[in-house]
Amino acid sequence: MPREIVTLQCGECKDRNYSTTKNKKTTTARLEFNKFCRKCRKHTSHKEVK
Repeated sequence: MPREIVTLQCGECKDRNYSTTKNKKTTTARLEFNKFCRKCRKHTSHKEVK
């Protein structure tokens, strides 16, 4: 299966809020999105963690 589930972590409070899938063969770099963090109550940068 080429797609793998990854977890996204808030850059400010380090809370792991979101999960998404990514194709490991085509996307080798770590994902980064601006998402809403419920703990911080604002939009922050969320990065992929292992």
